[in-house]
Amino acid sequence: MKSQIGAAHQATSSTLAEASQLMTQQRQVEQKQALLKAFNTNFILSDDEVATLTQMSEPVDGLFFATLAKAKKISKDCEILLGFENQTLGLEIMEQVSKNLNLGFQKLYRWVQKEFKTLNLESPQIGSSIRHALRILAERPSLFQNCLDFFSEAREQVLSSSFYAALTGATAPGVEEAPVKPIELVAHDPLRYVGDMLAWAHSAAVGEREALEGLFIADGEEIAKGIQAGRENEPWRLVSEEGEEPGDFDAVKTLNELVDRDMSGAARILRQRIEQVIQTNEETIMAYKLANLLNFYKSTFKKLLSSDSALVELLSALEAEALRQFRSLARDHVAAVQADFEQAPTGLHPPEFLLDALEQLSAIMKTYESSFSSSGDRETEFEPIMAEAFEPFMTGVSSMAKALRAPSSSIFLVNCLVTAKRSLSPFEFTQKRVKQLQEDIEKHKTILIEHQYRLFRTESGLDALITALEALKDNDEDVKKMSTLEAVQPPALTRASQMLDNFLPSALMDAVERLQHLQDSKLARDITEEAAEKFCVDFEHVEEMLMLADEKAEQEAGDSDDFQSLRALFPRTSGEIRVLLS
Repeated sequence: MKSQIGAAHQATSSTLAEASQLMTQQRQVEQKQALLKAFNTNFILSDDEVATLTQMSEPVDGLFFATLAKAKKISKDCEILLGFENQTLGLEIMEQVSKNLNLGFQKLYRWVQKEFKTLNLESPQIGSSIRHALRILAERPSLFQNCLDFFSEAREQVLSSSFYAALTGATAPGVEEAPVKPIELVAHDPLRYVGDMLAWAHSAAVGEREALEGLFIADGEEIAKGIQAGRENEPWRLVSEEGEEPGDFDAVKTLNELVDRDMSGAARILRQRIEQVIQTNEETIMAYKLANLLNFYKSTFKKLLSSDSALVELLSALEAEALRQFRSLARDHVAAVQADFEQAPTGLHPPEFLLDALEQLSAIMKTYESSFSSSGDRETEFEPIMAEAFEPFMTGVSSMAKALRAPSSSIFLVNCLVTAKRSLSPFEFTQKRVKQLQEDIEKHKTILIEHQYRLFRTESGLDALITALEALKDNDEDVKKMSTLEAVQPPALTRASQMLDNFLPSALMDAVERLQHLQDSKLARDITEEAAEKFCVDFEHVEEMLMLADEKAEQEAGDSDDFQSLRALFPRTSGEIRVLLS
């Protein structure tokens, strides 16, 4: 048995050795198969995956995005293969994957453009697939920017057509849309026409911004990361972006710029229409109201977009043009009424051109009062308007007054100043000017008081007597000096007393008559009362000095009958004067 076993072992040993060798080879083959399978799974795209990634006939769906992510991962992992001594395999795989990736991005780019064409552009809603696609495209900044350019061009055309339809009520020549009431129906009313166009532009801009906020605000960080990664794939862009921080992406700024570009076509039409309205308008007040309306919408768009927005710059330019037209019309109006500056009205009332100017200014001030002003100092901001719509007419009034004699010149100026003050007083932003007008009124009031006072002294016959005694005091030396004054001699006192008696009965009526053209009756009464008060004070001094002179003369005469009483020659008392002049 032992011999048989030895013989059998000898006969089968070669077979067993061969079997063992085959089993070892099988294990090696299996290991290689597993390694190859793992390699293919992680580094090779299948034919179906390549078709999904590159062929336009295949849809862009979850499988496409998964395949694209796998291709990007393969490209990243190939960097490991390039670290080995034999780099041939890594280079070949990376070349093929890069080719497929580029084709995938091109397919995604075309798909996004196609989707943009089929969006409901009247109310665009960016779906999740498009948002995902744009986040991926951000890794190719050139394609991403091209998509934004394509989208903005499409939106620009749509919004331009929509604005034209809103203006005319027709989407195409001869095709009327019944539900749309054309804005041009109110073109005869410039303010409403411009307001309706600006309201449409604001509504469209708000709609654009709301529709795009989901894309840039919600996914802003992801897009920024994609752009930062994309700079590595497009190194040539770094040359044109020197000075910019890598990875900078302001979602809000990009959103505002895109809305601004979307509105650019409608903005061109808007500018043409508004410029036409401004240039054809011939009304001063309307020109200012247009400028004020443009200022309001400029501030509104500045909040909605930014101060650097093209729409804001457009409205700023239009506002400046409207203000230039306002100033031009105001100067033309001043030139047209220049001939009326030559002669004041016979009744010394404010001239018609001033009343018309104040009426226009009141309408402008009411408009400004209700407007939104960005300036903290509204009075300073409104000063240029005053310089154009108020100052030339007040200057004309002053020139007319120079041709009049006193007191007519002061009466005329006071009438004009009071009327102007009454127009400006209701507004807070004209209070400095109201104060100046009041100071001018007080100055001319003082002139009229002095004029009335001088007439009281002259017509009463007491001017010489008051002049002679006004420098004297109630001391003995000045009282003694009175006897040498000509105005205090009995004949002169008798004449003065007779003139005073003739003057007093009609003095107050005459004084009021002299101010009959002064339209402010209270002011006229105050002027007369103050002039009369000054005259009464002077008369009290005369009365006091005459009484002191009588007392001095009586003391010196003693029991002699040579005493001549000055009060007997001049019997009127200050009490009587006050009663008759009150």
